[in-house]
Amino acid sequence: MEGSASTEPRDRPFQLLATIALAGICLWVIRTEFPRVVSDHGLWDFGAFLASGRAAAAGLDPYGIYPPLTPHVIFPGFEAWNPNLNPPISALLFQAFDIAEPGWSLRIWWVISIASYVAAVALLLRRYSYGLHHGLIAIWAFALAGFWDTLYLGQIYMPLVLIAVIAWLRLERGDDVFAGIMIGLLISMKPNFAVWPVLLFLAGHRRPSLISFATAAVIAVMPLAIFGPGIYLDWLRLVATDGERAVFLTNASFAGLAARAGFPAVGTVLAVSLLLALAAWAFRRSPPVISVSGLALVASLLASPLGWIHYTLFLLPVLLHHWQRPWAWMAGTALIIPVPIILGYFGAPRLIQLTAGSVYAWALVLVLAGLVISERARRSAPAQEGFLR
Repeated sequence: MEGSASTEPRDRPFQLLATIALAGICLWVIRTEFPRVVSDHGLWDFGAFLASGRAAAAGLDPYGIYPPLTPHVIFPGFEAWNPNLNPPISALLFQAFDIAEPGWSLRIWWVISIASYVAAVALLLRRYSYGLHHGLIAIWAFALAGFWDTLYLGQIYMPLVLIAVIAWLRLERGDDVFAGIMIGLLISMKPNFAVWPVLLFLAGHRRPSLISFATAAVIAVMPLAIFGPGIYLDWLRLVATDGERAVFLTNASFAGLAARAGFPAVGTVLAVSLLLALAAWAFRRSPPVISVSGLALVASLLASPLGWIHYTLFLLPVLLHHWQRPWAWMAGTALIIPVPIILGYFGAPRLIQLTAGSVYAWALVLVLAGLVISERARRSAPAQEGFLR
């Protein structure tokens, strides 16, 4: 298995100390974040989803702003409403959130989210076991900033993370049909992950790619049949006018970095360049399915206009596949920094926001660089073996 080479004996004491240190930091993060999440802090994004579902049920615009349910975010130099930005199928799904009093609905959703995340982590631990690191990985996974902020906001990412993990593992086992269905479910709610099946197709892994797009298309027809084409126009109009939120510090994409640097157009250039480069690489090299999937998941975040910290949970299989590599540890450590610490840089000088305030984005850049280096090493390995023979 790539990334699971045995450690040299002389490195083991250092690795043990690093493991203990990281575990200690993770436990501190968990102890700090738990009170914040369980406090009475309102509905936040869950309120936006609840409002969207109610509006759809009443024949109103599910992408409108409905105070007080729709959250209004204010920080130094930043102010924005946070309506539902998910595709139209969400207008149907979010109606289920209104089956109980909002506070109880949020808690029920927390239980569903945590159960989904536990299942995802358990599946990955079963697949990627690193002996001493096994317990650390479990602690680390539950210290990630994306995990705690997803719960705090009442977001929907964790069941989707489970879907992505299942897709990754089934692809690894050659189960193209089930993997394709899972990827289709994922992109039907988070279209930025369409990068995944596109790169799979270009790399020659056609069946899971086509099945995923067919699955997503079937799901997309449902709201079209119920609400009509107007709901897609409302959604696209909202997405197209939501660029002001790119500067928010928990946006880890190229667009976020460029907006904080004061050159928002550069983010688009970087995103398009990355996608074109990966498309050319996949088409010319026909890499293995896991190599494609790792880079596709990272690109889905970096090239997205809004690559929130919560999206980094989708990198769990990528990081664990490469867990023995230093860059995976470094990026994983950066991604446990609690969101309130990062938000504290709002109002700081631009350079501070672009460096310390953008640590999540730089962690993704590090993962991208690590995957590129790993891919080059994988390609050069057969040539080196042939030379030695």
